[in-house]
Amino acid sequence: VGELQVPERVPPLLTDLYQFTMAYAYWRAGRHDEHAVFDLFFRDNPFGGGFSLFAGVHDCLLFLRSFRFADEDVEFLRSVMPPDTDPAFFQFLRCLDCSGVTLHSVPEGTVVFARVPLMEVAGPLAVVQLLETSLLCLVNYASLVCTNAARFRLAAGPKRKLLEMGLRRAQGPDGGLTASRYTHIGGFDLTSNVQAGFLFGIPVAGTMAHSYVTSFTSLEEVWPQTLSAVNGEHNPVDIISLTKGWLSRVCDLLGAEPGKIHEGELAAFLSYAIAYPQNFLPVIDSYSVGCSGILNFCAVALVLCELGYRPVGVRLDSGDLCKQSLDVHRVFRLCSEQFSIPAFDSLIIVGTNNISEESLAEVNIGVGTHLVTCTKQPSLGCVYKLVEVRGRPRMKVSEDPEKSTVPGRKAVYRLIDPEGHPFLDVVCLAVESPPEAGLPLSCYPLGCNHTALSVTPARVTCLRQEPLCSTAETRAKVQRSLQTLHPRHKRLQKPDSYTVSLSVQAVLNARVQTNLVLH
Repeated sequence: VGELQVPERVPPLLTDLYQFTMAYAYWRAGRHDEHAVFDLFFRDNPFGGGFSLFAGVHDCLLFLRSFRFADEDVEFLRSVMPPDTDPAFFQFLRCLDCSGVTLHSVPEGTVVFARVPLMEVAGPLAVVQLLETSLLCLVNYASLVCTNAARFRLAAGPKRKLLEMGLRRAQGPDGGLTASRYTHIGGFDLTSNVQAGFLFGIPVAGTMAHSYVTSFTSLEEVWPQTLSAVNGEHNPVDIISLTKGWLSRVCDLLGAEPGKIHEGELAAFLSYAIAYPQNFLPVIDSYSVGCSGILNFCAVALVLCELGYRPVGVRLDSGDLCKQSLDVHRVFRLCSEQFSIPAFDSLIIVGTNNISEESLAEVNIGVGTHLVTCTKQPSLGCVYKLVEVRGRPRMKVSEDPEKSTVPGRKAVYRLIDPEGHPFLDVVCLAVESPPEAGLPLSCYPLGCNHTALSVTPARVTCLRQEPLCSTAETRAKVQRSLQTLHPRHKRLQKPDSYTVSLSVQAVLNARVQTNLVLH
């Protein structure tokens, strides 16, 4: 279902005007059909980390497949381009598609590093120029938020459930859908976004907001006031009377003051438990967690256990989540021991208040704002640079060495050490023979072009060999890719830099092109 949305989300006019003015200039000069090659890459790993995840490839391919200008697109361009634009150019645009374009890419979901060419786009010069902004738009945020999700997963560990719930904080509807999709690929288990569940098959989850709790004021609002046992063998029981009895016992156990318990909160919990006895997970901090919320939850949860149901747990959305989760866990343990209810040992605690990767506690996590808005770094900064025209290398030379490009068509290889960890990516010219396992290789780490390094890989992987995968396969690939990465490179704080290097031939080619450009 999700595939049908890409042409609607990314029509060919979703680009910058100067792409059309450049295309027109190419067309006027008769250069529009010259074969050209662009590389897409980013210059710095995001979030101060040691890696990124590459995402958005699937959407890029769907965009290329559907790329075509409609009559109304061309008429609009006619109205906004300079009035002396040759009318024949608009007929040229009307007939354009991407049938002559090829895209070679690092597989979606792969761990990648700064300065590595992630995507090569080749085809007629005017067409591949027109694709620039749209491809960057599809890749930049998808890769960034997927990487952010992976960092949350690394911080949380492999066992805890992670729920993405950032739709209301996202940068618009499309940002919300993109975030839900790619945070799931990056390692989140669930989303609160129903549309994302519908489009992409992501498991959805959610229970109640504070507004539901505060809408109740007394037990008189609970209806119906009975609930049958899970096996349905007995007549429905008076759940309010049963709950009051359990609440008294819980207060005695914890030494709590019954007068501080909020009756409206108890009514809300009961009403929800009657509606969803198998999915009881209320938010317990609408008033006071210790004086009301946890007591009301335990009373209702004990009733559900008595009737054969299994309550799920609680949600905390304010205050010190670490301290509160420990306090709540202690109450669960006391109830389990005092009342011999083993189900209380498996109750979960969900924390959902401005969770950042630094503030993850011993709770199951629902993450919104910091995840989808990528608070630490709002943009990945991918760029799209020309590297070849008519079979001849092209290069941007800058006073800032970081912004100079590597000319020519390239292949990328990942070198693996004997323990199975990647330790170096080498960028070679496409015409070169690939590195071989067990044989020494000379290369130049980026940023140190005058200092050669000799390495001997135990295994060599080409980063542009795998076919497209399903979302589930890509999600699994992300975790496999992260597992092979050495711990020193995936530390969330102060990771060791991963080495990206150029082959000897790539360095010589760059030096030749630099001399040609400058002289």
